[in-house]
Amino acid sequence: MPKKRSDPLHLSEQLCFSLYSAVHALQRTYRSLLEDLGLTYPQYLVMLVLWEEEGLTVKALGDRLHLDSGTLTPLLKRLEAAGLVVRARDPQDERQVRIGLTAPGRALRTRAECIPRALLEASGRTPGEIQALKGEILRFRDALNARLESE
Repeated sequence: MPKKRSDPLHLSEQLCFSLYSAVHALQRTYRSLLEDLGLTYPQYLVMLVLWEEEGLTVKALGDRLHLDSGTLTPLLKRLEAAGLVVRARDPQDERQVRIGLTAPGRALRTRAECIPRALLEASGRTPGEIQALKGEILRFRDALNARLESE
């Protein structure tokens, strides 16, 4: 019996759909993990960056997260309203807004420390497998970005 040829336009053949559906499942998993922290997934990403380096400008924060200021500003306003961050004009350059953590924002880090472990358990993967997958995804992203920048 001849082997059936796959249709390159079949949904199941699309890398983009595999990634899209994986990200959707990942965000749903994070939603349940972050509920107790009172954070959405995008807010969690902002907090991760600020826990690494406090006092970034909105532009630097957006660069780290690959978000424009139109997307980032409402996130920061909600985090500020929740009492987790403060936005302040940079005294050396009034055009720049710097983002700092409040005491509750810093304290939330301790409560969030269980999130990576819970995600690892939910994935059924080993830490090494997760690191390898992450590396592959980052190389894929970087190759696409390099191609786009060269065009």
